[in-house]
Amino acid sequence: MILPIVAYGDPVLKRKAKEISQDYPNLEGLLENMFETMYNAYGVGLAAPQIGLPIRLFLVDTTPFSEDENFTEEEKNELKDFKRVFINATILEEEGDEWAFNEGCLSIPDVREDVFRQPVITIEYYDENFKKHTEKFNGLIARVIQHEYDHIEGILFTDKLSSFKKRLIKGKLNNISKGKINVDYRMRFPDQKKKR
Repeated sequence: MILPIVAYGDPVLKRKAKEISQDYPNLEGLLENMFETMYNAYGVGLAAPQIGLPIRLFLVDTTPFSEDENFTEEEKNELKDFKRVFINATILEEEGDEWAFNEGCLSIPDVREDVFRQPVITIEYYDENFKKHTEKFNGLIARVIQHEYDHIEGILFTDKLSSFKKRLIKGKLNNISKGKINVDYRMRFPDQKKKR
């Protein structure tokens, strides 16, 4: 089932999410719905807060990036089949020199900005079967994970921009929360006037 994606301005996006246990109600169904919602919106990652659930859960599928001509064959191969579920994740370490990449977010449609992040992360998480992993990721995969991880920490990519950049996009962000935007997937807008 395709769920509405929560738009910028909704308090759930600024809340630090809570851990869940193995017996979280209908986890399998939730994951199916989240993947379906993400694919429907042409996303490469989706965090539970983006569908209104303040829980530490996000998923990533970087396959669409494997079509991008800007990446080397090796990078494309890495990106091609990278599909994961991250539950109760904790980033243990971020290392390397920060690099910029133009990021966007399904909760903030039509806004893309360069964000600086470190290239290598070590992350501890549980998969969909609640098996624990500690893994190292780098490059674009690390970045997508960092972006989604920020969501469960109540951080948006726009929070990482300079105050000058924030001022420049303020009007756009206000319009997004009011629903004054054309978007081709289902969304829920926090400041949309309730229709009578």
